[in-house]
Amino acid sequence: MDEKLRKMVNQIAYTQRLYSLSPLHLSLVPLLFLSSSLYKIALSFRHTLYHFGFLRKHRLPVPVISVGNLTWGGNGKTPMVEFIANWFANEVGVSPLILTRGYGGADEAKMLQRHFNGTSVKIGVGANRVVTAASFLHRYGFIYPLDITRFEKPTPKSRVVSEKIGIVMVNALSPWGNLQLLPFGPLREPLTSFSRADAAVIHHADMVHDHSLSVIKSIILETNRFLPIYLSAATPSHFFKASNISCRLPLDVVFEKTVLCVSAIGSPSSFVQRIEKMGALYVDSLDYSDHHQFQMKDIEMIKARLQNLKNKFGSKPTIVVTEKDYDRDNKILIWLDPFDVFVLCCKLQILRHNGYSEDTFKMLLTRSLC
Repeated sequence: MDEKLRKMVNQIAYTQRLYSLSPLHLSLVPLLFLSSSLYKIALSFRHTLYHFGFLRKHRLPVPVISVGNLTWGGNGKTPMVEFIANWFANEVGVSPLILTRGYGGADEAKMLQRHFNGTSVKIGVGANRVVTAASFLHRYGFIYPLDITRFEKPTPKSRVVSEKIGIVMVNALSPWGNLQLLPFGPLREPLTSFSRADAAVIHHADMVHDHSLSVIKSIILETNRFLPIYLSAATPSHFFKASNISCRLPLDVVFEKTVLCVSAIGSPSSFVQRIEKMGALYVDSLDYSDHHQFQMKDIEMIKARLQNLKNKFGSKPTIVVTEKDYDRDNKILIWLDPFDVFVLCCKLQILRHNGYSEDTFKMLLTRSLC
């Protein structure tokens, strides 16, 4: 899909007042609404096939923890998977197998492979998750129940693989959009799918007001009143130079600097807000659709924006990208020379809230081994 069209569809999906849209946006609404209606019918038919046994779930000989979401990108699935895999590998002594489809040039898979290089954690990439899992288990073996599998999927509980725990991630900054199914809205599944989940995690919870969190939680609890709801944040740790990954830089390296945030992720606003909180003099941004593969025309556009910032503020601006953007194609970033390109590194943190904490979350995960 063309980048401009992607942005238009995204704007429609996250706009609750259609009259505020431009005529060009409104011209797409009938087609998107029709497509959404067909998607709803197909989704319902698929669920019916599973319900009556015409489609079957595949069982693996190891426990499965599923991390999913109800809307497209930016919900914190990958950071959560890394958090879980780190805990099992470093604290529990389990060798986890992470499975991912490898969307968008497998940028998330590449990032995870870089993070877990030299550890016991294994990364399996493939559209058929069952086949990929079976291949890894056959190759490396397993000791039940000391394995955990993560599936990147659109639903809280996988219809493809039978699992022990299903965790649903929610983006606090943009949770449901216009409440419509794809492609008219951002929902891959209706909100009633929370009824199949074992826990919900509201990501970027530190970046919204308590009232907004209360509204999100109330909507979740309307579907599943006993569902445990956790809060999480993406906590920045450091930068590294895109030209030299071993060159680790402190967060104050952007203090009082002119910064251009360039990203192709699901939640660019959270990325920009994090940089603003670090005390940058001025923060500009260029946002592309999730998993966008940067081309030379994008590099030229970025350079033009950088030159404008340099002329305006009288000093050379700094470019900041996310790890996902770096791992998607770090070679193309070389063309941004002589401007510095810094890569922001963050870790997921479980926040204490209403009796829920990192410890209680880990207790939930331990259930998968029982």
